[in-house]
Amino acid sequence: MAYIDLQNDLPGIRGPMAYRPDTGRALNVLAELLLHDDANTLSRGERELIGAYVSSENDCFFCQNVHGALAQHYFGWDMPFLDSIKKDYLSAPIPDKLKSLLSIAGSVRKGGKYVTSEQIAHAKRLGATDREIHDTVLIAAAFCMFNRYVDGLNTWAPQDRQVYVDRASMRAKDGYADMNLYK
Repeated sequence: MAYIDLQNDLPGIRGPMAYRPDTGRALNVLAELLLHDDANTLSRGERELIGAYVSSENDCFFCQNVHGALAQHYFGWDMPFLDSIKKDYLSAPIPDKLKSLLSIAGSVRKGGKYVTSEQIAHAKRLGATDREIHDTVLIAAAFCMFNRYVDGLNTWAPQDRQVYVDRASMRAKDGYADMNLYK
């Protein structure tokens, strides 16, 4: 049960967003720009994976499963493969550039000053653009906020991970800007 009366029974971040539609709309616009907008050289799957990885490191069950399911959807992965990436991305068979961005995201998760010039230079050597590095840092920072919002209010989340997988295609199609929270 949430720590406060959210006046709804929506799971995860959806409950507090519906409770405060004014801030909910702003957060959804941010999520739409970061994760769903097509004006980005990182794929939607890569951006969702960054969010899922940061959420996993923050131990936010709801966010890591929502965004992990979306990464699975975009890449055509199964849950065990995604779990292996969250556990040890360096050993995973994913592109080295993506590994370097996950390293940066992991540092941001600890605190912005944990990002090093060596990490940035390494990502650039592997082909990451300034925009991709910028967006990785912003996605990681935003997910720290999202995760703390969800867990700081002790919102509930479906424990059956298949629920998230089943909803991923709908969220991939609809995006985040209008999550029908405010009707």
